[in-house]
Amino acid sequence: MPTSNPRINVVLEKPIYKSIENLAKRDGVSLSLKVRDLVREAIEIEEDVALARLAAKREKGFTKAKALKHGEVW
Repeated sequence: MPTSNPRINVVLEKPIYKSIENLAKRDGVSLSLKVRDLVREAIEIEEDVALARLAAKREKGFTKAKALKHGEVW
């Protein structure tokens, strides 16, 4: 069954491959689907870390004098 989705070849160490294989078997999915799901989760974690850094940076520069009042926002 051909697909139009892009593909990536990845070389894994045997322990990592076996772990993914075990997870895929446990969940009843193919290796490809399990790797896709793990990559999605990793990207979400990376995004969360980036947003936390941005929030921390903004929080350091926060002053009540610069803050918008409730009426100004709504």
